[in-house]
Amino acid sequence: MKRVLLVMVCSFLLFDLQAQTTPPPAEPAYVRNPDFPPVRLLEVDSVHYLTKADIKKNRKILLMFFSPECEHCKHQIQDILADFSKFKDIEIVMATYQPFDEMKTFYNYYRIGDHPNIKIGRDEKFFLVPYYKIQNLPYLALYDRKGQYITHFEGNQKVETLMNGYNVKKD
Repeated sequence: MKRVLLVMVCSFLLFDLQAQTTPPPAEPAYVRNPDFPPVRLLEVDSVHYLTKADIKKNRKILLMFFSPECEHCKHQIQDILADFSKFKDIEIVMATYQPFDEMKTFYNYYRIGDHPNIKIGRDEKFFLVPYYKIQNLPYLALYDRKGQYITHFEGNQKVETLMNGYNVKKD
């Protein structure tokens, strides 16, 4: 009986010690580093890459992670383009992990090239999904004029909701 009790106590102590050494779940990268992420997106010309350095400075940024086949994503870009005057001073960076030809078809269909402040590219390294822990599309991350994270939204959002997102106070 003493042996059983001793084994139970030792097992409990070992389990308790192991539980204390297990690190807590990591915060998403965007929480640890609130700067706009170091993106590297293959552009529609299939030659050049869009990087953080290519984004105009001192402008708000809207990062939209999307899928060209996603109905919510299609509605989101339609909403943005329908009320584009509100986005004229915002750099919009659209990123997808879907095949290049689907991205290019989306780019052409919505005439993204007509808007110089919209950049679009393929996340070939699948960097952004784990960076933000994206679960729903479209994923919309908002950054201030200094390139600092403000907030994010998942799923189709009204233009007014996005505009109000830029006014969220950071702690």
